[in-house]
Formats: sequence, structure tokens, C-alpha cells
Amino acid sequence: MSTVTLESTLTCPHCGQAKAERMPTDACQWFYECEACHAVLKPLPGDCCVFCSHGTAPCPPIQAQRASEPGERGSCCG
Repeated sequence: MSTVTLESTLTCPHCGQAKAERMPTDACQWFYECEACHAVLKPLPGDCCVFCSHGTAPCPPIQAQRASEPGERGSCCG
């Protein structure tokens, strides 16, 4: 059984600012404001949250789903 990572580094696609953040385990985070340029990050099409689109690790529900169903991309907020 794999361990779920609870920290992900979000990187702003506008200015390149990177910051480690703790991911929520019970909800998707649809918006994140970059501290450097104040751009509001949103999930890319097909992703459920900003961590899946702009982070170094996908959100905990997606990590758990991938561990139980290898090869599936899925969405935690279907």
C-alpha cells in the first residue's frame, strides 16, 4: 500500500513562483492565488483541482484512486 503525499509545490504558470502547500484531504481546491503576481490559478481541463494541474503531486483523493486503480486518471470531484 502506498503512502499519500499531503504536500505539493504549486508553480505559477504566469511568473514561475513556486510554493509548497499542504493539500486538503477532504475537498478539491479549485482556486489558488499566486503570492508573487496575484494570478488566480485554476485547474486545467480534465483536472479536478489546482494541485493536479500545477503541483508536484496530485491531490490526495487522486493519489489514492491511482494506487487502487493503476493506469486510471479519474477525477475526485466527479
